[in-house]
Amino acid sequence: MERVKLSDIVSKWFPEMLPTLRQHELNSLIVLRDGFGILEPEDAMEIIQYSICEQQDNMYLQ
Repeated sequence: MERVKLSDIVSKWFPEMLPTLRQHELNSLIVLRDGFGILEPEDAMEIIQYSICEQQDNMYLQ
């Protein structure tokens, strides 16, 4: 297992998305079961989408 920031994932596979994400989204910690090295682009996009939704849900709950 490996913990990385969402910004690390975005920077590696989708750097063009960096300006569109908020800093608190980019600072989100993600736990990767199998590690950063074997993460595929499709999985990275799914993680990014889920993280954004999770951040938005948390904002509504406050």
